[in-house]
Amino acid sequence: MDQILADILVSTRTPYPVIFARLCGAIVLGALIGIEREKRQRPAGLRTHILVSLASAIFAVVAVESVHMTSLSGPEVRIDPIRVVEAVTAGVAFLAAGMIVFSKGEVKGLTTGAGMWLAGAVGISVGFGFWMIATFAAVASLIVLFILGRMEVALQWKEPEGEGNGARETGRHPAPGAPAGSDDGSR
Repeated sequence: MDQILADILVSTRTPYPVIFARLCGAIVLGALIGIEREKRQRPAGLRTHILVSLASAIFAVVAVESVHMTSLSGPEVRIDPIRVVEAVTAGVAFLAAGMIVFSKGEVKGLTTGAGMWLAGAVGISVGFGFWMIATFAAVASLIVLFILGRMEVALQWKEPEGEGNGARETGRHPAPGAPAGSDDGSR
């Protein structure tokens, strides 16, 4: 039983309260990014962004801790935390790409996919202990998603959600020779 407890309660270079704080921080900052997507009822919303951020933070914490494990330190073993960042980036990009859909001349889900990718980056940042970078990125994402989203509507670059069928909102372009303001009729 002592061996099992010793294996479960393995000592870490970073104290467990700090690790738990980092994971909680990833949850909160991932939620900040996902809340706008949830509000707009996108397929990847609050829970997805939280999970992406939390998973990324866990990978970062494990990468940092694995560098300092005596069982993994030797001339034949090389641990490179940057490879973890690359793997997380690729994995989150794969998930984000699944949110992007091209149908009937429209591209949808780009912002949601980018938000998921950002949630991964925020999680990695918190996991490695870069709180200020992660917090700035999460706050910047709120500005982009909430404020710039409203500004696009106010400046008439996009129509409000659920209204109209303008080319600006859908990404459609009029068919050649069609009068200005018409779409390509592919609805």
